[in-house]
Amino acid sequence: MTKANGKSWQFNRQVNVSVLIQLALLASLIVGSWVNLQRQLDLLQRDVTMLLQNQSDLQQRLETLSAKSISYEYCLRALEKSTAVTDSSENTF
Repeated sequence: MTKANGKSWQFNRQVNVSVLIQLALLASLIVGSWVNLQRQLDLLQRDVTMLLQNQSDLQQRLETLSAKSISYEYCLRALEKSTAVTDSSENTF
């Protein structure tokens, strides 16, 4: 009687079918969640790869536009100088 009222705990080794089913369902949920996360990570990796590729393409286009802009600016300055020289020579005559 003193052992029953004491502080010792006994572990019940009986495992019923419902506990096994719950453990199997928990394991399947964990595996399913992991597979879903892997799929989501694959989609995210594909999206990031596409984003980086598009950013690289945009950067190349911007560099091309910048080079053309500088080229056109030099041409415009040359035309302005030649127009200014022509106008000043016409005014002197």
